[in-house]
Amino acid sequence: MSYPQNHVFILMGVSGSGKSAVARAVAHDINAAMLDGDYLHPLDNINKMAAGYALDNNDRTTWLVALNDAIFAMQRTNRVSLLVCSALKKRYSDRLREDNSNVHFIYLKGG
Repeated sequence: MSYPQNHVFILMGVSGSGKSAVARAVAHDINAAMLDGDYLHPLDNINKMAAGYALDNNDRTTWLVALNDAIFAMQRTNRVSLLVCSALKKRYSDRLREDNSNVHFIYLKGG
C-alpha cells in the first residue's frame, strides 16, 4: 500500500502546555491544516470526562481510530497538517504512527 508524502505533526503535551496556541500560530504562519484531536472523542468519552472520570485504554480505542482516520484524511489533502492531542502513552503514539512514516510527534512542555 502506498501512502502520500504529506506530513502530519502531532503536537502533544499535558493540558495547559500551549499545544493549541502553538498549533494555531504555526498553522496560520505556514498555511497548514490544523485539528484539535479532542473534537474526535465519541460522545461516551465526552460524557465520562464531563462527569469527572478518567478515560481508560478501552475508552480511547475508538478515539485512536478516529485520530488515525483524520491523519490519513489530512495527508491526502494537505502538504503539512498539525494535530493537537493530550499527552499520549507510547502505545497510543505507536498506534498512530503504525504503517505511516510521515507522522511526527512534537512534545510541548509548559514551563
